[in-house]
Amino acid sequence: MTAILKEKKGEIIKKFRVNKNDTGSAEVQVALLTERIKDLSLHLKTHKKDFHSRLGLLKMVSRRKKLLSYLKNEDYDKYKKLIKSLKLRK
Repeated sequence: MTAILKEKKGEIIKKFRVNKNDTGSAEVQVALLTERIKDLSLHLKTHKKDFHSRLGLLKMVSRRKKLLSYLKNEDYDKYKKLIKSLKLRK
């Protein structure tokens, strides 16, 4: 990872963490996956035949969907707050 991506990752973790030592909660994982999905989507717009990256994108989307489903079942208020802050749904 480049220094820019590490800084971006650190900012995302700080924004979505539950406590000061949190790096792996569902909220943080979903936020990080969302950022990676956005970056990879931009990559795939220019490289239409990059099927290996497309498979990785599909796996990331699936993982994010599972994490969001888990969060929705565990704490609906946190789920709604996360969805709103990441602008994932209407």
